[in-house]
Amino acid sequence: MINLKDLTYDDLKKLVEDMGESGFRAGQIFAWLHKGVTSIDEMTNLSLEFRKRLSSAAFVSCPKNLLKRTSKLDGTVKYLFGLADGNCIETVVMKYNHGLSVCISTQVGCRMGCGFCASTIGGKQRNLTPGEILDQVIFASADIGQRISNIVLMGIGEPFDNYDNVMIFLKNVTDPKGINIGWRHISLSTCGIVPKIKELADMHTQLNLCISLHAPNDEIRNKIMPVNHKYGVSELMGAAEYYIKQTNRRITFEYSLIKGINDKKEHAEELADLLSGMLCHVNLIPVNRVRERSFEKSSSVEKFKEVLERRGINATVRRELGSDISASCGQLRRQQTEKAR
Repeated sequence: MINLKDLTYDDLKKLVEDMGESGFRAGQIFAWLHKGVTSIDEMTNLSLEFRKRLSSAAFVSCPKNLLKRTSKLDGTVKYLFGLADGNCIETVVMKYNHGLSVCISTQVGCRMGCGFCASTIGGKQRNLTPGEILDQVIFASADIGQRISNIVLMGIGEPFDNYDNVMIFLKNVTDPKGINIGWRHISLSTCGIVPKIKELADMHTQLNLCISLHAPNDEIRNKIMPVNHKYGVSELMGAAEYYIKQTNRRITFEYSLIKGINDKKEHAEELADLLSGMLCHVNLIPVNRVRERSFEKSSSVEKFKEVLERRGINATVRRELGSDISASCGQLRRQQTEKAR
């Protein structure tokens, strides 16, 4: 059975035409899917006979809202969505002055093994399909009752480890016939899969690329991010420069400050040297406490920021949202998994 949300508009049009229907039906179906229908029967401008035939070949995915937590501090909403196979994923809606941003997952679990991240504990179970990624945007928006204005692919999973499905999702969510969220309102975070950074660059989109750097050199990055053993800092910087050249878009480097590991003045100076002259921005992140890890939050965030700014590197400190509802990536899913054991 085909999940209709896994198809691009062109694929959907071919399916409809192969079933002997006019191609314009694809536009009707595509619009229904992005409005959040939960079954083909709800597509009332299709004939009953066609709906029955379509239902015999395809279905509409609909995640279960297993758990919803709303922060009393800042209004952040975190969802634990249940999937058809019994797995669960996290989705977070954050409220800003410019509108609502949704942070979505791209995999069930993660195999990247970053030492400071809760999402990778237990490894990767599977990739999400394009429709399962899209469902997070659709059903979070429906539950909140407001349009989502920005999407960040920074939830559970490494987007470039599920590249093909993520690209289909991006094509669908930016399609004017659907939700129609512009590329400039979408940010994707990667731990540094160099070939995929270059492949995305060659697409010449206006996507906001974020690279999880977290260290100014190979020695430190090797200890906390296994991916660095395959794609070292120098190669990663080369890919970042290529992305900027191809797209003329500024890159954001994410840097989680870990006490005694990567938060010293000399680390800030070395990071400034590494990024000197590059069209970029550094997002400093006070590392989240993870029970299974020994890393502690740094007390040097502002001093680190001051060094970067003095060296001409634009830097901000990420707001800590939803701290009272385990809003940090992977925590809620892990708690749910432990309860199920």
